[in-house]
Amino acid sequence: MNGFDLNRILEFMLTYKENVSDLNFSVGRSPQVEVDGSLLPVPIKGMEKLSPFQTEIIAFTLMGQDREILRKFATSGATDLSYTLPGVTRFRVNVFQQRGTLSIAMRVIPSSVPSIESLALPRSLLDVAEEKNGIVLVTGPTGNGKSTTLATIINEINQKHAYHIVTIEDPIEYMHTHRMSTINQRELGSDTTTFAMALRAALRQAPKVILVGEMRDLETTEIALEAAETGHLVLSTLHTIDAAKTIDRIVGIFPKDAEQQVRIRFAQSFKWVISQRLIPKKKGGRYAVFEILKSTQRTREYIIKGELQGRSLQDAMNDGSLEGMQTFDRELEKAVRTGILDEDLAVSYATNPGNLKLTLQGLSTGDGMDLSTIKGSFEKNGEATNPAQTSPQERKTAPKPKTREYKPDWME
Repeated sequence: MNGFDLNRILEFMLTYKENVSDLNFSVGRSPQVEVDGSLLPVPIKGMEKLSPFQTEIIAFTLMGQDREILRKFATSGATDLSYTLPGVTRFRVNVFQQRGTLSIAMRVIPSSVPSIESLALPRSLLDVAEEKNGIVLVTGPTGNGKSTTLATIINEINQKHAYHIVTIEDPIEYMHTHRMSTINQRELGSDTTTFAMALRAALRQAPKVILVGEMRDLETTEIALEAAETGHLVLSTLHTIDAAKTIDRIVGIFPKDAEQQVRIRFAQSFKWVISQRLIPKKKGGRYAVFEILKSTQRTREYIIKGELQGRSLQDAMNDGSLEGMQTFDRELEKAVRTGILDEDLAVSYATNPGNLKLTLQGLSTGDGMDLSTIKGSFEKNGEATNPAQTSPQERKTAPKPKTREYKPDWME
């Protein structure tokens, strides 16, 4: 690879298409960029089909001479790192072995920290930034914007409160500057060995807010709970698809005989669980859909006692819109009705695809009424009623349900 200049290659790939979110180097393929969730080949002379030698050169150029990164790669076959393209952008990088060759995935990190308003995120995130203690979890699959959401929350706190904030990341993505708050960012490998070790040390560093990149294991989760119980605000992520699965994951990390105790501790400590998915829009780009669970007397009870028929977190979130809660399916319905998302694609991402499809087709109870409202329509004066027991005259004169038109924030 005479004249190999990785930075020039990276710059060319970034400008090949608009809205490039990831770069990918895999043997047998040309270099690829990800745009709106799809990989596209980038034509680069001499790299039409990457050879094992070429991906190895790219990988070791990215890893440089950092002994800790090289040690981790040698012992585990994969490593995380950050890479800066001077004057352009930064990347979160993962180098990994596959079938005896090396592959590289690079996530583009914006140069500035976005605000909640600039990304049109749910207004509930502003309330998250006002919390004084407890646990806030942002969950979702890899590549669905969890780190960005956490960065916007930290940025909001930084703008409004004079706190000491400690972040523990693998690797550091968004670079925060001191504003009202003082922010110290620690990176696994260069600044600390493990999340658990750094988190335990953070308890002695007098922070008000602690961000833990991921709650990966029992020790980290236990210390995070301890930190929340002792007056810290702890922000972290999990790779779960919705709020209910998040509770199951937290409980499942601990031994089975500790399940009830963990349910009680988590119910008393958590403030918000925010799950998110990025879905391709009709007209290009991706749309962030959020499910939001807030700590209330009802949701805490459901976590402690477990979900049963008639006692689900989905019901609590559907009924808790005035408290800032929402479900994926409600938000998907709104996005379809306003023309942002394709109906079939939205249904494929739904928690309950069958119910969402019926709702969108207006078959649930008539003119587009949401299925979650059926329960309320069977109640009269606090007592359950059976529609089959009402007289024909009562059914004939009963008022028809009204539908409400959804008006997104940006149309107000």
